[in-house]
Amino acid sequence: MEYRNGIAVVTEGLRKEYGDIVAVRNLRISIPSGTIYGLIGPNGSGKTTAIKMLMGLVRPTAGSATVLGKSVAVRGGESRVSYMPQELALYIDLTVHENLQLFADLNDVDPSSFPDREEEVLGVVGLKERRDELVGHLSGGMQHRASLACAMINEPMLMFLDEPTVGVDPELRSGFWEYFRALRSKEMTVVLTTHYMDEASRCDLVGMMHRGRLIAEGTPSKLLADTESDNLEDAFMGYIRRCCP
Repeated sequence: MEYRNGIAVVTEGLRKEYGDIVAVRNLRISIPSGTIYGLIGPNGSGKTTAIKMLMGLVRPTAGSATVLGKSVAVRGGESRVSYMPQELALYIDLTVHENLQLFADLNDVDPSSFPDREEEVLGVVGLKERRDELVGHLSGGMQHRASLACAMINEPMLMFLDEPTVGVDPELRSGFWEYFRALRSKEMTVVLTTHYMDEASRCDLVGMMHRGRLIAEGTPSKLLADTESDNLEDAFMGYIRRCCP
């Protein structure tokens, strides 16, 4: 596989300003392929803006980013990269199946493999019985799950998932994480944001963001040991006290 043992995402001094507001400050990260990387931090800390810059949806004010070996500034449509935003990005007047078919077509999924892929991703998100329902008729939580299914339909090398488990019950969340670990075993990379600290502890690497800055990064065990904390929430507060006394 092309990026086996390589680096899936690299940023150098990535910065985004909105007028006088600095949303992301000097972001420097390097994410190995086959890694589950979690960005954590409160609302407004810059997580979503960072992901949108990596997807090429927001132009950086300064700095650079490389995704799967290609500069974000020059990268065109990339079928090996998928993105699940916080907001609904599906067609509400289409069924779940029709949305999946559309995303598969846009990402050049082999038509002969689509039925099996659809069956797999609908099983992961628990929507097999809702396959033929209009997305607009689903609850907010189910719409979120349908978005995740569409992000996975093309079996990408790299997925950016912004709060993928919001509104999902604990049992289904556990199923999501089993699937994420299975992706990792295939050298696929998952970059996600989450407010759930128990989820962050399941990541291979965690980046902690506060006021647009990456204030700490490492394995969960390293972050806990470094701050002598019992959980990542306490570790996060410990790093805030260090950087923003």
